[in-house]
Amino acid sequence: MFVYIIIMVMKLKIKSIKKTGMKYKITLDNDEIITTNDQVIINHNLLYKPKLTQKLLNKIKEDTNYYDNYNKILKMINRKIRSEHEIRETLKKNEVSKNDIDQIVTTLKNIGLLNDAEFATAYTNDRINLSLDGPYKIKKDLENNHIDDIYINNALEKFDQPLIDQRLEKIIIKKMKNNTKDTDYIFKQKTSLYLLNLGYSKEDINNHLLNIKIDNSHLEKEMEKIYNKLKNKYDGYILKNKLKQKLFSKGFTSEEINEFIEKTVR
Repeated sequence: MFVYIIIMVMKLKIKSIKKTGMKYKITLDNDEIITTNDQVIINHNLLYKPKLTQKLLNKIKEDTNYYDNYNKILKMINRKIRSEHEIRETLKKNEVSKNDIDQIVTTLKNIGLLNDAEFATAYTNDRINLSLDGPYKIKKDLENNHIDDIYINNALEKFDQPLIDQRLEKIIIKKMKNNTKDTDYIFKQKTSLYLLNLGYSKEDINNHLLNIKIDNSHLEKEMEKIYNKLKNKYDGYILKNKLKQKLFSKGFTSEEINEFIEKTVR
C-alpha cells in the first residue's frame, strides 16, 4: 500500500502595485502589503506576474532588504566620497549579512563608486584645503580607514616640504599675533605641542620655532603685578626667592627674571 503525499504549493495573487514616492507598494490578495523598490520590480518582472509562490515572495523580501541597504550606501557616497572600510563598517552596524556586504562592495567597485586610491587623494586634498592638518595626522587618518600604504604615499606626495614650511610659517605667525600673555618659552612650548597634534614633525616644528623671538615687553606689567602682591608679604631674600618661583611658574626665563629683579627689587 502506497501513501501519496501531495504537497500543495500555495500561490498568492497580486491585487495591485502602486508607486508611492520612490517606493512601490504591492498588495496581495490576502491583504498583505510589501513595500519594495523598482530594482526588485524589474528583476522579478512583477508587473507581469499576477501570482507569487511563497519561495518567490521570500526572495522578493530578501532582495528588497538588499536594495534598501544598497541605496542607503549610494546616498552616503553621493554626499561624500567614502572608503571601503567605512562602507563595510556602516553595513555591519546595520546588521547586513557578510554576503550582502561583499556583493554591495563589489558592485560599487565595478561601477567606479568605491575606490580607495581616489579616496586617499580626495581626503588628502580636502585636509590640505580645509584644515591645518599636517602630513602625519592625515596619514594616521587614512591608516584608520584601512587604506593601503601605496595609496597613502601617493596621495601624500602633494604634501611636500615647501608646502609644510608654508603652512607652519602661516600658523606660527597667526599664533604670535594672537599671543597676549605667554612668554617666549611658554609660547614655544604650547605652539610646539599644538603643531605636533596637528601632525607635523618635531624637526620641522623646531626649525621654524628656533629663530622666533616673542616680544615680551607687554609682560612686564604682569611681572610688576606679581611683585606688588608679594612685596606686601615678604622682603629681602625671601621676597626675591618667592618672586623667582612665581615668575618661573608663569614661564619667564632666568634671564628675564634676574633682569627684572635687579631693576625692580631693592
